[in-house]
Amino acid sequence: MTLEKMTSRRQSTETRARLHVVGAVALLASSMVLGGCSLLPVGSSATTESTTPAAVPEETLASAAPEVKTAAQELQIKVKDTLENLAAVTKAPSREQVMQAMVEAGAMAENVEVSVDITPTGLAVDAIEAATLVDKECVIGQVRSGEVAVTILPVLASGRCFVGDVH
Repeated sequence: MTLEKMTSRRQSTETRARLHVVGAVALLASSMVLGGCSLLPVGSSATTESTTPAAVPEETLASAAPEVKTAAQELQIKVKDTLENLAAVTKAPSREQVMQAMVEAGAMAENVEVSVDITPTGLAVDAIEAATLVDKECVIGQVRSGEVAVTILPVLASGRCFVGDVH
């Protein structure tokens, strides 16, 4: 093989590698544009105008009624706090620990539904969830790798928060 052919092959390999990189960058950029994403942080001065609030007369402030939270919203806050405390101690809590956190937050133990913490094959689950019925809503909390998420969803037609028979 001649030096000229070897150089030609090396250049074509380098050219292909550059094309792969350019293609990946173009794909990433187009997916961000189509998905509505931005590399700028939310609230960046480059994308928003000044958000200085206008002066509000004191009479308006005094007459504004405080926001009334539902029982489910109040419990949601408490559940988030207790699950975050639990997640700070253990990244993968057991069913019993999650049950205790829900009761500690104010849920009635007989209304708490907790997902399994071990799969049928004996493996640990990726996330554990718990839910409790409050009025006609379900406060649902999840612990996944030490991260907590809590939401409120409507009760199912069965009158429960979870589908299935594990409660």
